[in-house]
Amino acid sequence: MTTTLDCLCAGIIVADSVCQPIEKMPPPGTLVRTERVEFTIGGCAANVAVDMAKLGLRIGISGRVGNDVFGREVRDLLLTSAVQCGDLVLSETAPTSSTFVLNVKGEDRRFIHCVGANAEYSGNEITLETIRRARVLYVGGFGLLEALTPAAVVRLFQLAREANVTTVLNVVLSPSDGLPSWIEAVAPWTDYFFPNNDEAERLSGKADPLQQAQHFRDLGVRTVVVTRGSSGSLLVDADGCLTAGIHPVEVIDGTGTGDAFVSGFLFGLLRGASRAECLQLGTAMGASCVRSMGATTGVFHAEELLAFVASHPLEVRVA
Repeated sequence: MTTTLDCLCAGIIVADSVCQPIEKMPPPGTLVRTERVEFTIGGCAANVAVDMAKLGLRIGISGRVGNDVFGREVRDLLLTSAVQCGDLVLSETAPTSSTFVLNVKGEDRRFIHCVGANAEYSGNEITLETIRRARVLYVGGFGLLEALTPAAVVRLFQLAREANVTTVLNVVLSPSDGLPSWIEAVAPWTDYFFPNNDEAERLSGKADPLQQAQHFRDLGVRTVVVTRGSSGSLLVDADGCLTAGIHPVEVIDGTGTGDAFVSGFLFGLLRGASRAECLQLGTAMGASCVRSMGATTGVFHAEELLAFVASHPLEVRVA
């Protein structure tokens, strides 16, 4: 079958309502004003799909939304962003997953979340024929969706490995105590794993990012990239360890920053860029994301990304 997609993004799709930062949380029974509340696409799979489509890549998405106002709007926004939605299912039994993102100046974000139709997504919707159409298979939100079990992801990644399709894993942590064993099952079939340092610590039991990355490498992951917020990122693979810093930019909204990083990194990977160049592209995409409200609103297009990387050199070091 002819390859028609650069990346198939599977997993969490969310309708986000994001407020511009407020001065402080209001006490019970009172009201606080914000300058704006934005309706945007959210969720790992949707964010990465839209970001990569903005970079001019051919992107498809596999997931579930409700057959409701939010679901139809999310589908329209994905189509407007040039994301192929042939594998997007409208659920008749669950509402669209949605999140209220509360931004308070000087504080980390707060989230109010409805799992909705995402709870029905198991990955069984993806066939071998669908996988063969893509160069990369990205699974986002692993660990949060009970139906997207380790066995389900292993099946997908085994099929992808047999079809010579690159596998990419991103996690969202849930209260489950079984998450480390989930990673152990999927790791041998994972080409690229992108946890942040908090997720990596919980999954590995180690505080040091290098030890975290090596832990996942020992489990079988081929390349581990740990994002560390203001401390930058760290990559470990068979060729060693690289570290990169960040671009200092004013943060308006941090929603979707990690997904933007993954999108920029995969953009580089699909172009045949080096490991260091992929880190630079990922870091630049992450910096572009925080400039606007919403997970995908302000991210670079390809020309902007390449121009920014060329004009803002970022040192990548061998650790």
